[in-house]
Amino acid sequence: MLYYFLYSLREVFFGFNIFKYITFRSVSGFITSFLLVIILGKFFIRHLKRLRLEEYIDMYGHVKLQAIFNGKKGTPTMGGILIVLSILFSVVLWAKINVFVWLSLLTLGWFSIFGFVDDYLKLKNKKGLKRLPKFFIQIIFGSFLGFILLKLNIFEPTIYFPFFKNLVVNLGIFYIIWTAIVVSASCNSVNFTDGLDGLAIGSILMVALTFSIFSYVSGNVNLSGYLFFPFIEGTGELTVVCSCILGAGLGFLWFNAYPAEVFMGDVGSSSLGGLLGVVAILIKKEIWLLIAGGLFVIEALSVILQIGWVKIFSRKLFKAAPLHHHLQLSGWPESKVTIRLWIISVLFSALALATLKVR
Repeated sequence: MLYYFLYSLREVFFGFNIFKYITFRSVSGFITSFLLVIILGKFFIRHLKRLRLEEYIDMYGHVKLQAIFNGKKGTPTMGGILIVLSILFSVVLWAKINVFVWLSLLTLGWFSIFGFVDDYLKLKNKKGLKRLPKFFIQIIFGSFLGFILLKLNIFEPTIYFPFFKNLVVNLGIFYIIWTAIVVSASCNSVNFTDGLDGLAIGSILMVALTFSIFSYVSGNVNLSGYLFFPFIEGTGELTVVCSCILGAGLGFLWFNAYPAEVFMGDVGSSSLGGLLGVVAILIKKEIWLLIAGGLFVIEALSVILQIGWVKIFSRKLFKAAPLHHHLQLSGWPESKVTIRLWIISVLFSALALATLKVR
């Protein structure tokens, strides 16, 4: 919005030229989204309490975990609404709106509504959406995204791989299935990680920072050519989107850090997970998302392995799943689990960034 209004005034005053630069607008988006969450946070939390939108703690019959988490009863949830609104406002304010920005905002809106319904059902009848309907909704949107990208013919339906300059796989019509898998996997893995104070949002910050850099490189013809990344004109604006995720997430961490004053709920974890997955698709860095989001992958795998192990061997592989609960039951305090997993997330993000040069 500001880009179209203020940049057009550059003929009147040369200083308005600054709005042309993605770096300036990305930093501005970061600051705007951060301040919105910080300023409105206390007010928003009070209203969540007033509406009695409080987290329902259910550890599925796990007595020890239930005892650990009983102290969190009464903590307001659905704080992700504030994250989503802050990102939406900041992106519209600072980004140069193009098809990539529209698709990212559509994703954020779709999964925030989906997450809100899930949270609301949990509060109303103590049960959210069942696994199959949730998976179906994710797959439908991912397939729709793939179909739109094929119809618009923005780029080739290809997958690129890190560490290799010329390893490119063209999926053709099967690209629709690929986008469905990426969106669903990203959404679910972030959701699994959202179980301790600050854990998910802190890890999202690392991935958002990494993908803000990737987006900038992908949208810059000189940098993308130098680093052997596919140049996709217009994707540089996704740097603004990722910066707004970073700002809103950092602001939310202020209130979500241990001991949390508010939880983001599925409305936050589903929308941010889905959005990161779509950004990865739009800049053709899906495999890089597996690396940068390595912690999310580990958390999701721990759940899958636990379920499979129980079905095959009739006993548990972990004390509890996802992994962060296993670590808690192993005697680690919650704050130590969170900080150590953050460290692992930083290492995965650093590894993903290292591939910028290792080709």
